[in-house]
Amino acid sequence: MKKFIPLFVITLFILSFTNCKKSGEPGPGEGPGPGSENFAQHFGNLTNKNFTGQIVDVAQNGLSGVTIKIGSSSTQTDANGIFVLKNVSVYEKFAYITATKTGYLNGSRAAVPTAGTNHIKIMLLPGSVTSTVNTGTTSNVSLSNGTKVTFDGSFKTETGSAYSGIVNVMVNHLDPADANIGDKMPGMLFAQASNGDPKLLETFGMVNVELRGSAGEKLQLSTTAQVEFPITATQQTTAPATIPLWHFDESLGYWKEEGVATRSGNKYTGSVKHFSWWNVDLPLQSVLLKFKITDAAGNPLPNIRTTLSDSYPANTNSNGEVSGLVPRNTALVLKTYATSSCATLLSTQSIGPFTTDTTLPDVVVTPGSSATQIRTINGTLKKCDNSNVTNGYVALSYDFKTYIAMVTNGNFSLNIITCASSNSFTIRGEDLDSHQNSGTTSAGLNTPVVNIGILNTCIATPESIIYTIDGAAPIQITSNITASISGNALNISGGTLNPLSIIGNNVAPGTYTTPSGFQISGTGLSPAGISGAPTYSNFAITYSLLKVGATGQFIDILFNGTYNEMVMTGMGQGFNATRSISGTAHVLRDN
Repeated sequence: MKKFIPLFVITLFILSFTNCKKSGEPGPGEGPGPGSENFAQHFGNLTNKNFTGQIVDVAQNGLSGVTIKIGSSSTQTDANGIFVLKNVSVYEKFAYITATKTGYLNGSRAAVPTAGTNHIKIMLLPGSVTSTVNTGTTSNVSLSNGTKVTFDGSFKTETGSAYSGIVNVMVNHLDPADANIGDKMPGMLFAQASNGDPKLLETFGMVNVELRGSAGEKLQLSTTAQVEFPITATQQTTAPATIPLWHFDESLGYWKEEGVATRSGNKYTGSVKHFSWWNVDLPLQSVLLKFKITDAAGNPLPNIRTTLSDSYPANTNSNGEVSGLVPRNTALVLKTYATSSCATLLSTQSIGPFTTDTTLPDVVVTPGSSATQIRTINGTLKKCDNSNVTNGYVALSYDFKTYIAMVTNGNFSLNIITCASSNSFTIRGEDLDSHQNSGTTSAGLNTPVVNIGILNTCIATPESIIYTIDGAAPIQITSNITASISGNALNISGGTLNPLSIIGNNVAPGTYTTPSGFQISGTGLSPAGISGAPTYSNFAITYSLLKVGATGQFIDILFNGTYNEMVMTGMGQGFNATRSISGTAHVLRDN
C-alpha cells in the first residue's frame, strides 16, 4: 500500500490574511540548507485565495478557541470549530495554515490552493504525557504498536542551557493505514531533499516527540536519540532496507531530509538530533494535477470525495475543483465518491502517467442509484434588523459531516449528495461582523432543491477572556469585564478574585509586543494553587489586535508569550518561575 501526498481538497471554509509571512520570518524556501535560497520558486507567485476550515479532535468533535495563523494574521475557531478568513495572500502552489490549542499538539496543513473557496480540516492530537524519564540515565519510552524512543539522559532547554530533573515525554505515531492520517499529519507530504530539490513523499510512518520539563518548559536533546518506527503490515513486502529520514519544519510548513533509517525486521531505526515530527519516506518526483467534478449538465459539484490510487482522499471545493501534487510518470486511478455515509462510488477512470503539470477535462459523475441524490440547499442569512449579512457563513450538518458555505449579500447555496437512510439536516448561520448567530434550524431533504428561507442572526456570542498558564486547564473570565478606548489607549480588564488586565497604546488592528506598549497585568497571572505575594517581570508577549469595534461592539485580541513570576512565601523564602501564557479576549467595548 503506497501513501503519497493527498491532493489538496478545498471544500467549504474561508481564511483571510494580508501577508503570507511575518515580517522578518522566513517564508517557504528561506530557511537554511543547500539550494534553499531557490526553493521558493517551486511555489509560484503570491496570490489571494479564500479558505474556510474546521478543527476537530480525534473523536471528530469541533474544537473551539483554536488559534489559526498564516504569517502575521490570526483568528480563532468558533463554538463549532470553524474559522473564516478572506483574501489570503498565499503562493499559487503553496498555502500553510497552523492550528494551536493548549492541551493539544500543534496542528497544521499545507496545500495547493484552488480558485474557489478552499476548505481545510485539521485533526488535533491530544498533548497527553506518555511517560516520564530522568536526566543522567539511559531510558526509553514505547508505544504498544512498537514505536520506541531511546534517550541517553542528556537534555537542554530551548535556550541551550543544560537541564536536570524529570522529563515528561509525549510520543505519537501515525500509521500510513490510518484513515485519518491526512487530517492528523502536519503540512502535506511535500519536502526539500538534502540537495535542495523538491520532492513528493511516500510515507512509511511518522513519529512526533515532545519533551517538557517539570515546570512545563519545552526541552530538546543535547546529543541524539534513537527512534524506532514500526512498519505497517501492508507495507512490509515493499519497505526497502534503508530509507531517508525527514523532519517537519514548523516555521516553513514542509519536510526536510536529515539522515537515514535502517530496517531491522518489521521496524526502521534512525538517529535524530532534535525533536519535531519525523517521517520515514521514499522521495518521488511530482507534477501538479487539477480537475473539476461536474454533473451531466456541467454544474460543478462541491463536497465530492476523490482518491488517486493509494493517495489520501480529497474533497472538491465550492467550484467542484481539486488541485494537488501527484507522482510523475505514474499511472493512476481516479475515483469519486459521495461524502455521506453511504459512500457511493460515483465514477472510476484511469489517468496518467503525467510528465508535466496537467489540467484534466471535466470529470462528469451522476449519483448512480436511487439511494443517493444531489440536493441543493438555498436560503438567506439576515442580521437581527433584517438587513442582509455581508460577512458570514452557514454550517450545514448532515450524516455526521459539516458543510460550510459563505454568504454573498445574505444569500447562500450549497450542494450535497444524500443517502436515502437520512432525510433531514440542521443548519446554523453566523454573522462574523456582529458575532451573532441564528441558532440551529432543522429541515427535511424531500425535494431536489430545498429553500429554507430566512435565517436571522439574533443570538449574541457572550464576551470572555480565556487564557492558559504553563499549558494548564483554561481559565475563563466572564464577569466584571470592562473595555474602553481613549485616544490611542486601550484598557481591558475582567475578573474579581484573580483579575487580569490588558493595556495598550495602539488601537489599530495589527501585531504588537510588550516592548511596543502592550502589557498584561493582574494576580490572574499566578497559576491556580500558588499563594504568596507575586511580582511579575521580563514580559515577552505578542498581541494580535484582530478587531476594534465601535462602542457596543466587540474587541478581539489574541496573546501569547512568557514572563517571570517571583513569589515570596514568607521568612525571606520564595521561588522564581518562568511562565508561558496564551489566550484570547473577546469583549464588548463600553466606550
